[in-house]
Amino acid sequence: MTMPKEEDETVRVPGALGALGSDDPSVRLRAALAVGSAPDRGSVDELVERCAVEPDFSVREMLTWALTRHPPSVTVPRLLPEVRSESAQARSQALHTLSKIGDRRAWPVITPALLSDADDEVARSAWRAAVVLVPEGEEHGLAVGLATQLGRGGRETRLSLSRALIALGEAAVPVLAAAATDPGPEVRAHAIATERLRRDPDAGFECAVEEAKRVVALGVAGQEE
Repeated sequence: MTMPKEEDETVRVPGALGALGSDDPSVRLRAALAVGSAPDRGSVDELVERCAVEPDFSVREMLTWALTRHPPSVTVPRLLPEVRSESAQARSQALHTLSKIGDRRAWPVITPALLSDADDEVARSAWRAAVVLVPEGEEHGLAVGLATQLGRGGRETRLSLSRALIALGEAAVPVLAAAATDPGPEVRAHAIATERLRRDPDAGFECAVEEAKRVVALGVAGQEE
């Protein structure tokens, strides 16, 4: 299919990096596509800086794609400081990009403080990145760290955490079993739902949560008796 002339010219202009600051998100999207299509390590700084402030989700995804087109030896060292930024978006997007790059040399940046970041989007990005970057043999330790966040947030946050724990496989099983006896009913319900979803992925998160709530409620009633 022939690309429309206007779009073709936008993609090919030498000033694609400058177009990342356009007021038009469609122009920014095409600019990020152009930069990623012709990787140049000189563009990495501007791509990373734009990730921290870009308001449009689709453009941020294209910026991440553009960064993955560059060598990890160039992108990873530039992304690591962003994980410690005061900006929640900078932290979240840097973690998201590191998870897409998948270079385990970035693992040391995944700290307990990051896994429990006060911003839900940052925490969710940290959980996803951690599962990708965790070195072999350290899965159980990561599962223990992730389990400290059970019962946190709303549906999407809890589902993200459940998926991260499930992705750790057998390493998460004893951790979930221990959390299923936690004094906090929200923690117990989330742990039970995660384990049920691990055993039966086709059941769906909502069904697992509802069943877990019933189990917890029955347990509390039994204790009262």
